Amino acid sequence: MKTIVRMNKWANAHTSIGLDVLRIALGIFLFWKGIEFAGQTKELAQLIAPNDNDATPLILAHYIAMCHFSGGILVIVGLLTRLSIAFQYPILIGAIIINFTGAMDTLALIQAIAALIVATFFLIVGSGKHSVDYTLKMNA
Repeated sequence: MKTIVRMNKWANAHTSIGLDVLRIALGIFLFWKGIEFAGQTKELAQLIAPNDNDATPLILAHYIAMCHFSGGILVIVGLLTRLSIAFQYPILIGAIIINFTGAMDTLALIQAIAALIVATFFLIVGSGKHSVDYTLKMNA
């Protein structure tokens, strides 16, 4: 717990508008991917498990779409940022793995790796000074 408090203090002391823009860009990217996946649920389910006929890949595809959609909104405003990003981790790692096991889409691989790196940064640093989390913490 002391480590997280120390990281929060460091992040709030060194935060800038550039980091907030990066956080908002990550949130917009996740939100956009959520909308994109919601429109292509069957294709996503086939990508996850091409030979399964049960409902698991379809349920997983819906989880991915809704997690990106809701997590993107929360990351954009900076509310529960670390928790939202923690829910994105299995999806981003899965996106990287799918690119190596199936047909490799270089652009999707680069997007997944970049999103994972930026998500890891905000998982460590937090949402920053210009966020709902910081405002709620200061007004409590």
